[in-house]
Amino acid sequence: MDRSRRIALLGMIVSGLLALLKISVGLGAHSNSVLADGFESAADVFASGLVFVALGVAARPADEDHPYGHGRAETLAGFVIGFFLLDAGVLIAWHGIFGAADVVQPPHSWAIWPIIVSIVTKFVLVIVKREQARKTGSQALRADAANDATDILSGLTAMIALELTLWYPQQFPRADHYGGFVVGLIVIVTALRVMQDASRHLMDTMPDEAAMQTIRQVAMEVPHVLGVEKCFARKTGLNYHVDLHLEVDPDISVRDSHKIANQVRSHICASLSWVQDVLVHVEPWPGLIPPSHTLHRKGGGL
Repeated sequence: MDRSRRIALLGMIVSGLLALLKISVGLGAHSNSVLADGFESAADVFASGLVFVALGVAARPADEDHPYGHGRAETLAGFVIGFFLLDAGVLIAWHGIFGAADVVQPPHSWAIWPIIVSIVTKFVLVIVKREQARKTGSQALRADAANDATDILSGLTAMIALELTLWYPQQFPRADHYGGFVVGLIVIVTALRVMQDASRHLMDTMPDEAAMQTIRQVAMEVPHVLGVEKCFARKTGLNYHVDLHLEVDPDISVRDSHKIANQVRSHICASLSWVQDVLVHVEPWPGLIPPSHTLHRKGGGL
């Protein structure tokens, strides 16, 4: 089991324990905001579990039916996580706003302790997951880290709402309930952002211009490459697949142009860790050939 899957499994276990703690304390201490935060952590169990499964599928090698590999599984998981969080956020917000109309029973002060434990624990998980997502480019793990960051924000919201009810029971008797509503809104906003990020990759959105320029520059480093006419890239899981239209001397042999194309492909994959593969199409250079790029066109080669 690789490090990414171990982190996802750890997140699932931690979220499960925190969910049990907060839901139990929320019910026992009569705190709606702590209870809402607990349900949000329960949703994290599903999210981390989905990431764990998706990373395993994404790691499978390419086969006849999936020539580009199975990397899209983890991008799809990121989208599903966002959709699930959206549903959870709506339910939490609904319960928080309509529960405020019920007869209010003041929460106990000890309800704050599981929130503090959750904030500290999730802060550590966010750092670990974001760092691993940065190293691997995992969209699902990045979505899982964003989900944990939401836990910190929702925990702080629940803490403030609970403290308002405890310190100022006359002025803010329902603050604890409205805190649950705000927690739901935070989850909804995060879910929409996660779904937007995942959708960009599912729709084959190109990487930023700086990344595309880097691909072009690396290709031009190979001897006898005269230009790059077109360059496209799409993310298929953890890495990118690149389509490159390469311009070479139009008078060289097919064998020599094929060798140049292979050298470009190998050089890009070796230089850019985030590129999985490169499909090179050779085009004739339309301008004058610089002497430094001229090959022996008869009886020679590369």
